[in-house]
This record gives sequence, structure tokens and C-alpha cells, in this order.
Amino acid sequence: MSGSANRPVGRRAFVLGATAAAGAALTGTAHAAGFGWTDDGSDYVVDTGAHLVFKVSKSTGDLTSLVYRGTEYQGYGGMNSHIESGLGASTVSIGQSGSTILVSVTHGTLRHYYAARSGENNVYLWTNKADTSVSATRYIVRVRKGAFLNDEPDSYTYAPTAIEASDVFRKSDGQTRSKHYSKRRVMDYDHIGWSAGGVGLWMVRSNHEKASGGPFYRSLLRHQSADGGGLYEILHYGQNQTEDQRFGLQGPYVIAFTDGGAPSSALFPGTLTTPWADSLGIPGYVPASGRGKVTGVGISGRNTAYPYTVGLANAAAQYWGSARSSDGYFSVPGVLPGTYTLTVFKGELAVYTTSVSVSAGGTTTLNTIAVPSSNDPSNASAIWRIGDWNGTPGGFKNADLMTYAHPSDARAAAWTGNVVIGNGETAAFPCYLWKDVNSGILVYFRLTAAQAAAAHTLRIGVTTAYANGRPQVTVNDAWTSAVPSPPTQPNTRSLTNGSYRGNNHTFTYSVPASAWKTDPSQYNVLRIDVVSGSGATGFLSAGTAIDAIDLLA
Repeated sequence: MSGSANRPVGRRAFVLGATAAAGAALTGTAHAAGFGWTDDGSDYVVDTGAHLVFKVSKSTGDLTSLVYRGTEYQGYGGMNSHIESGLGASTVSIGQSGSTILVSVTHGTLRHYYAARSGENNVYLWTNKADTSVSATRYIVRVRKGAFLNDEPDSYTYAPTAIEASDVFRKSDGQTRSKHYSKRRVMDYDHIGWSAGGVGLWMVRSNHEKASGGPFYRSLLRHQSADGGGLYEILHYGQNQTEDQRFGLQGPYVIAFTDGGAPSSALFPGTLTTPWADSLGIPGYVPASGRGKVTGVGISGRNTAYPYTVGLANAAAQYWGSARSSDGYFSVPGVLPGTYTLTVFKGELAVYTTSVSVSAGGTTTLNTIAVPSSNDPSNASAIWRIGDWNGTPGGFKNADLMTYAHPSDARAAAWTGNVVIGNGETAAFPCYLWKDVNSGILVYFRLTAAQAAAAHTLRIGVTTAYANGRPQVTVNDAWTSAVPSPPTQPNTRSLTNGSYRGNNHTFTYSVPASAWKTDPSQYNVLRIDVVSGSGATGFLSAGTAIDAIDLLA
């Protein structure tokens, strides 16, 4: 049996396979010549009627072929494109009505879908992971060898020497590469991919409402090697993860081919509307009419030197939107009904939270949110401050590089070296501290006689930590703090895989007046050590990422 543009179809989709396709009520419309599907025995072959033909395995649900303008782009290392590393034996079915074809894959409690639209060079995908019984944390488009060979930060291509685990590599010039080094936070990209020779192949991400980690999360997006490349849609990524895994339907995310340019912005998350998918019958799918919106007329008390982001999160879903720089107005559409924690972020630092409820088809409008001055640690009067409180190590030594390189990269400045307040202290202070690399860094500063006569609070803000690394401080070899308790942080690699994003935490130390030098001409010396009973050696020893350090007046 087969379906094609020449076979009459009614309002009810026809189906192949052991179970009915989810598209049991597709709307029939006109479609491009050539649009349709066939069964070649092992695969369902879908022709979009444009320039794209793809195949889905009838036994596993793997994507086994992606032919664009007559050229095969699928496959490297003999592997297909698929959920995780392939689901294995699955029940696969297909349905067509008019301008939509839907392939449905069932594997245990997991449901996965491919959709094609007549005349489009896109493959639309949804994945519904109901629980942990099936391992499904990503979809990988595996691209054949030589199709798009570039030396990108997340490339293996010219980096043959593994230096950490089996996923961080060094080139002959000392630069490092890893699939983890995407540089981008999830809120910073709509699509990822490659363009060469008049062909663009892209993965357009979903809105990540069922993913985890929030708007500032970094995860692997793609990788390249001499054997081929991979484009990822991350369903749940465990590296440096701050949240529990969410379950439910994720999508659509889109494999998009172009003639070299970026994919259409109409596909981007937040703008992608799929009324044609409303009638597909995909379990867990919620149309626009079943979603709500949260808007705010403004945010006062902002530091206008920083961008502000508004996030919504509960155990079932997450969303975010940027606040307008002029007045803090924000709008977060497409939200599933429920009660959410709303968080206002200055940079990546949470400075305000409240609770909001969202109803289907409704708009929750908030009056101006006033961020209390005390919620922003930058507003506290300080004798000196290294960096600023924005939830990131931005401005510190090597900070920018660390989102796309290993700390051992040849481009990194020396991780050691002491700091003098008043002499470019932020740029001189390393963004990361490790027990086995640069613990014991010294900060030199002077105090007036009046300042030295009083006790002061020292604050050290961190954005994440590895192996329970946390700072213990000593002042003038006269006073040493207690070892602080470790805050809750992710339990995986972080500082070496391109991510400083964990749980922001502030350590405070009450330094007595007796610790200070009373001569204003003399330098006081602050030593910061990283302490932990965990970790390995070198850059995998216990460590932490710095947000800001200050001595309060």
C-alpha cells in the first residue's frame, strides 16, 4: 500500500502500520505536485513536493535518509538520525490528508512524530517523553561526511587529541574544541546549523517549554568531525543542570533546508504558529487557544546598564521573555495554563520573584514590578568591588573564552596572578578558581584609618561550583574564616564544558576590625582559597565561578 498526491484522500487520514497515526483528522487541502509518500518495504518515503525527500524506518522510527535537491545529507559512521542513540524496535505508522503527512513512532511510553507539509523543505518533529522508562534526552540529525566541514568552536574536525573524557579535544595550535562549546544560551538562538555550497541545513529549536535549565542554560547544539556532523534538539541535558527533568510533549522543532540562507523566521520559537497541527491529534499537543499570556507594564528599580529577563517556571513548564530596555515592559505568550513562579533577572541574577496564574485564552497583566533596592546586591555601599553583581563572571579574566573553550586552551591568559584594587582588578581576577590550579589568589587593598577601625562584611558571589568547591578566606594572615557549607550546585562537569551557569550563591564573611592593618599606607592582603574534599586534579579539581567580590562599607 502507499499514499501519494494521486490517491484520493478524505477528511480522515489513511494509515499504515500496526497502530493508527495520530493524524486521524487532518484537514485536506490542495498540495504541491509530487507531494505524498510511498512504502519501499523497510522505510516510509515522504516527498514534500518541494526539493526534500526523507525516509523513516518502519521498524525503528529512525530518519534514514534526507535527500535535498538530489543530494543525500543523512548519515555518518553508518548511523541514522534519531532520538538519543536510536530507540530500537518501535511501532511506526503513517497518515496523510491533503497537505500534511504525519509519521508516528511508539516505543514504550515514548511517542515521537515527523510531519511534512506540501511544498516545504522542512521536517517538523515532536517528542513526548512521559517518564524515565525510555532514555530520550535529545534528537540528533546525523549529517554525512564532508557536507559541511568547518572549524567551529563546537567542532572536532581539526582537534584530534582528546584531553578530557572523550568529548574535549585539542588542536595542534593549542586551541580546544568540544561539542559542549556552543557559546550560546538557549535564549540567544532560534536555530543552529551550517551553510555551504548554496545549501543550508538547520535545526530550528522548539520553545523548550518542557526542557529544563531556564533561559540562560547552555547545552550542546551541534558538533562536527572529519566523519560528519550532528545537529541537536535537546529534550533534557544533564550537564550542569539546575532543574529536574520535565516530561511531556516537546515541539515542534524543525529540520529545515534552505538554499544557503537562514531558515524562515516564521519557524522560530515564539513565532511558529501551527494551526495546521491543531487537528493532528497528537497527545499532549495544546493549540494557541489553550494557552495564555503574561504581560507586565514595566519594571522599576532596574539598573539600565543591564538587560532584564522575565522567566516563568513550574514543575511542568518553563518560559521567558526579554524586558524592554526603555521601561521594562515584557510579554511572555504561549504559556500553558497553571501557576508559575515569575522571576525577574538582572543579567542572570534573580532580583525579584512572585507568583502568577495563567488561564487558557487569557492574559495575565501585571502592574509595574518594583524591584526593591535591597534585592540588588550592587546597591550596597562598598569600599571596593571586583566585578559587578549580574549573575555571570562577565568582565573577569578569561570569562568570554570559557563559553567556547577548555581552561587549558592556548588562548587563555594565565589563571594565576595576584590582584591590586584600583589597578584593573576585574580584568585581572580569574573568572574561575580551582583548588589545584589557582587557589590562594591574593587581593591587595588599602583602608583608611576609619575603615580599618571597624568590622566589615566581605561578600563573594559565585554562579556555580564543581565538586563542592567553595571559598575560604584569610585576611593578613591574622584571621581565617570558617569553611562555609557548600551550596546546592549541579553534580556534573561545568567549568570545563563551557558553562558557568549553576545556582547563584553569595558567601558572606564577617571580618573583625582586629584583622585589618591600621596604617593606611600599608596594603591589606586577602587570600581566597578553594576548599573541598572532592574533585580530581588540575581543571577537574574542585572549583567555582565568580560573579562578584566586594568589601562592604
